[in-house]
Amino acid sequence: MARNVAQKLIAEHLVEGSLEPGSEIGLRVDQTLTQDATGTMVMLELEAMGLERIRTELSVQYVDHNLLQTDEKNPDDHLFLESAAQRFGLWFSKAGNGVSHPVHQAHFGRPGTLLIGSDSHTCAAGALGMLAIGVGGLEIAMAMAGQPLYVSTPEIWGVELTGSLPDWVSAKDVVLEMLRRHDVKGGVGRIIEYHGEGLKQLTAMDRHVIANMGAELGATATVFPADDAVRSYLESVGRAGEFERWEADEDATYDVTEHIDLSQLEPLIAKPSSPGNVVTVASVAGEDVSQVVVGSSANPGLRDFAVVAEILDGHQTGPGISLDINPTSREVLADLIAGGWLTSLVSAGARIHQSGCMGCIGMGQAPATGRNSLRTMPRNFPGRSGTEEDAVWLCSPETAAAAALTGRITDPRTLESSHDLAYPRPTMPEFYSTVDDMLLPPLPPEQAAGVELVKGPNISSLPEFAPVEDHLAVPALLVMGDNVSTDEIMPAGSRVLPFRSNIPKIAEFSFTRLDGTYPQRAREAEGGHVVIAGDNYGQGSSREHAVIAPRYLGLRAVIAKSFARIHWQNLANFGILALEFDDPTAHDGLAQGDEVVLDGIHDALRGGRQLTARIGGREVGLHHRLSPRQVDMVLAGGRIPLTAQEM
Repeated sequence: MARNVAQKLIAEHLVEGSLEPGSEIGLRVDQTLTQDATGTMVMLELEAMGLERIRTELSVQYVDHNLLQTDEKNPDDHLFLESAAQRFGLWFSKAGNGVSHPVHQAHFGRPGTLLIGSDSHTCAAGALGMLAIGVGGLEIAMAMAGQPLYVSTPEIWGVELTGSLPDWVSAKDVVLEMLRRHDVKGGVGRIIEYHGEGLKQLTAMDRHVIANMGAELGATATVFPADDAVRSYLESVGRAGEFERWEADEDATYDVTEHIDLSQLEPLIAKPSSPGNVVTVASVAGEDVSQVVVGSSANPGLRDFAVVAEILDGHQTGPGISLDINPTSREVLADLIAGGWLTSLVSAGARIHQSGCMGCIGMGQAPATGRNSLRTMPRNFPGRSGTEEDAVWLCSPETAAAAALTGRITDPRTLESSHDLAYPRPTMPEFYSTVDDMLLPPLPPEQAAGVELVKGPNISSLPEFAPVEDHLAVPALLVMGDNVSTDEIMPAGSRVLPFRSNIPKIAEFSFTRLDGTYPQRAREAEGGHVVIAGDNYGQGSSREHAVIAPRYLGLRAVIAKSFARIHWQNLANFGILALEFDDPTAHDGLAQGDEVVLDGIHDALRGGRQLTARIGGREVGLHHRLSPRQVDMVLAGGRIPLTAQEM
């Protein structure tokens, strides 16, 4: 039977279940990726399980999110993560080495492998013909312990690309076009596979840009073929021997189909405050801009910085403009220096920052109040930047450079006439710089066994959670609308993330972007509480803190119209019941403070899909999508207690 690339990758790693869309399958995991905002939880989970040494082919712990050292908390966590990598057998990427996704692609990405990462943008590795899936940290810990990854079999969404990109349009505009068509939940339950003759124009790093923001579409993964473009990339980073061809069979079909004529695209931009709020740049041209930030895993390649440098070469940024450059790795920084592009950027007035996520996760670079910030980043959820009333726009490097030059949102195509600028086509080096010194390899097992975990005073143990009760009669402390993100459930940024290893402390920030009284009311609600939401609840980051912290404060169940994939799995992992309305209109009229009554929960979960709740005095039909394995987890209080019972 003819197969597409995604089907081949799934079949190669299938260890449990059948490939029927919607059914649960188990997949063998080859590689894992953790970063510092989520990795501390993973390492504490490994410790809680008593694991001696990881059982994956390769696992890497990166430090790229929390680089600001305003006090001892972040450096303490970095030491803890390094000691844990030594103890359990992981590679360790030191602070300042670079953003996990492009560094992983350059050093460890290999066609045909399954990578999972406790970062939702792990899907970027699909650029190399990998099956790369963002998951919660506990999934990572279990994979390191030798367990399969369990997911619902996705539909395969084939997107045929034809034509060639016009001048001033680049890979970011391709994925923004997908978001313009389908918004932030169009890919839920699907793997997006790009194919067609239009791929010939897209380099592996262009594909990284598109695959990265598959997370913003809600997709399980994004897959590109491992073709000549991937071979050329691996040659350029000194790993030609890692290439293996993975392409769709000639007669391969897809569950869902889509077509994009690249030649018809124009510069696009996502308005505040959603990646799905996409319009043409021309339609919003003229809006004043005070900040432009270039970098992040969404536009991480040397070409993305070089284009900005060549547009700005010989010019100075507009009055009142802060141009922030975040090189995505030491290697990109070295190549910017070697190519002369860094000089052009500095001469234009750019501020050069650390190699890391920085403003993308709200760690510095917060914009001024009431001023527009244009960023080549993947997300612009409300307040994510560190400024509560922020106005963050997402765009390509070309559009970012045009705004830096003019001080306004500017269609970059107009620069040809207004500034006599030809579209830049920077020449990339035949071989990219390679910096290995800040990647520390695993210790041999005999040395690793003697390593003590270094725990600063801000690192606490994982809380223990009790099993789900058979009867709940608790208040609904929040009633929310659609597309509530993990940034709203558990904020990131420099004020919050330093407490990522301290659940009692970070819990004080739960839901505060939506309701500052939630933590206090949660503590006062005897017997626990529930929250109620609309569609796509929990979109965005994979961070488990958005589940663990509310669970610590007594959250027992979430009732929603629908859930984002990773957050839904995280809820089950930590024993929180995820229920969906049979009739979405039942959400209407529900109010904060309504009593929610659920009876006979255990038998209902074991016996089928349906439950009935009394909410605010009226009966409401609910259902769940948990597999039998997940039901056991929820009833045990989470995956860790269940594993302990099994052991």
